Amino acid sequence: MLTIYRGKIAAILEGSGKYYHVGRYLDLFLIALIMTNVVAIVLESVPNLAKQYHDYFLQLELISVAIFAIEYLLRLWCCVDKIEYKHLSCSNIKKRLKYFCSALAIIDLIAILPTLLMVFITFDLRFLRVVRLLRIFKLTRYSRAMQLLLAAFKEESSSLLAAFFIMSVVLIMASCGIYLLEHDIQPDKFGSIPQAMWWAMATLTTVGYGDVVPVTAAGRFFGGVITLLSMGMVAIPTGLLASSFADQQRKSRDAFNEAILHSLNDGKIDPSEQEHLEMLRIELGLSHAEANQAIKMMSSQRVHALYCKHCGNKL
Repeated sequence: MLTIYRGKIAAILEGSGKYYHVGRYLDLFLIALIMTNVVAIVLESVPNLAKQYHDYFLQLELISVAIFAIEYLLRLWCCVDKIEYKHLSCSNIKKRLKYFCSALAIIDLIAILPTLLMVFITFDLRFLRVVRLLRIFKLTRYSRAMQLLLAAFKEESSSLLAAFFIMSVVLIMASCGIYLLEHDIQPDKFGSIPQAMWWAMATLTTVGYGDVVPVTAAGRFFGGVITLLSMGMVAIPTGLLASSFADQQRKSRDAFNEAILHSLNDGKIDPSEQEHLEMLRIELGLSHAEANQAIKMMSSQRVHALYCKHCGNKL
């Protein structure tokens, strides 16, 4: 009996099958609750509002934490029925441990942990507000764009680490160079390599605060070279992420096209297949226009494939 209920709750939380609409309404409710929490936490940082509406802020916090905690525990309990964990050849405990260590589960835990710890540990309220603001990352679960971005980070992790390693080397070299050129003239600003790193960081990231600048001719020339070099350095991780993000979108479209071709095996798309494609469209984050265009294109390709391109007769 518990297994049946667990499967139903898992379907509702994931918004799959016949519980798709219920799951979507639940997602919209949780999104609204998260946004309400973010707005409340921002307003609570205003001393006058925090004092005047303290009870309301507290009630909202307690209700929100209770809802988020229930959601977290239900997801932890039902994760064994998710497709990605269901077919793993291990015990349910190991499946739950695997889910517990996943990125989305950690974000869900962060959403409730600060308030729960506040019962046992005294927190600086300013620190607590900042940590509670991390609840906005729960929107990652409901935003396909954020999921694509996380997938892009994961796919390009080794390349990004290599790019940041190169940037770290350039940062150290720039700091050492400007230190050698400027430390005698400006000992208060370039008196050590760690002090020079502030200028190097601002220059390499093309921020250029202007609070620390070289004054010697050699220092200015060196700073110009580093500025030109930084334009290419900053573009490396940006280009990697942009390319990977576009690749993730292409994979989503390819997956949708494959599903369309599978549905067109009998020559038409029946209502059940149409419903499945609609659910897949939402899951992949495609618009109605993109989905309709893909269906028309795949249908046209299938029709052309049924006829000989030389004689025009049906194959």
